[in-house]
Amino acid sequence: MWGENMLIKKPDDIRSSEITSKSLYLDRRRFISGAAALGAAAALGVAFPLTAEAGDKLPNVAKGKFSTDEKQTPYKDITNYNNFYEFSTDKYEPAGLAKNFRTRPWTVKVEGMVQKPKTYDIDSLLKLATLEDRVYRHRCVEGWSMVIPWVGYSFSKLMEQVQPLGKAKYVEFTTAYDPAQMPGVRYRVLDWPYTEGLRLDEAQHPLTLLTFGLYGETLPNQDGAPVRVVIPWKYGFKSCKSIVKIRFTDTQPATAWNKATPNEYGFYSNVNPTVDHPRWSQAKERRIGEFFKRPTLMFNGYGDQVASLYNGMDLKKNF
Repeated sequence: MWGENMLIKKPDDIRSSEITSKSLYLDRRRFISGAAALGAAAALGVAFPLTAEAGDKLPNVAKGKFSTDEKQTPYKDITNYNNFYEFSTDKYEPAGLAKNFRTRPWTVKVEGMVQKPKTYDIDSLLKLATLEDRVYRHRCVEGWSMVIPWVGYSFSKLMEQVQPLGKAKYVEFTTAYDPAQMPGVRYRVLDWPYTEGLRLDEAQHPLTLLTFGLYGETLPNQDGAPVRVVIPWKYGFKSCKSIVKIRFTDTQPATAWNKATPNEYGFYSNVNPTVDHPRWSQAKERRIGEFFKRPTLMFNGYGDQVASLYNGMDLKKNF
């Protein structure tokens, strides 16, 4: 789900002084939208909470204990260089095409082999556990990477609520499928809707993050709003975006990219620099905003935390 290696450059005809800063842009937008909403409320004589939008601050976010201290990728790059095939296969187009994607109301259905199946609205899901700010490395399969300050909580917190049955071995995630809003699904690039999956112990690992924001704010649409999963030791395409369904099962889920090209994209998809993609090497990566490549780290640098999950497995065969 990732494109060719490339170095991002700003168009030559745009001077840095002409680019509105993120803080100024958001302040203007919040003032306009907030004033309009409050004016309407006053006219009607009622009070109501403003619904969360991309860029709104997430309240009561605690500092995460799993963060890397590496330099974070700028917000403008995280939000303007995106893999979201439901909108476009071009990395620069999702930001514009997803601009008006509706993320409220939104529900996530949790089903399958659980004692307490439930359909959550997004706000209930947000309040299920304390949100944490976690700075994770994010590695893409074709050689580019970012360092992103995600906001969410361990997926295990949701598992505690729905209580998977003893025979459940896997969890499957499904992305929204909405041709009216997602122009990319009109093309059979993949078998829509997009699905991904994890082994249950992977899903339960504290690093696996049910994610609602980045840089302390709600997720932008192009980054998987309103909720996605992030698994930092795996390649980025494992991190299902705009989730509408979570299903617990005793059989390994058929995942989108594994169905499309099984010789290139395995179920596990752990970051492993010793396993080359059939069309390129995985030994090095280019951090967005940097010119020179750096060596790719095994498990994306999270080996101390997750390597034990794969004891006894052949990680070249189970790629």
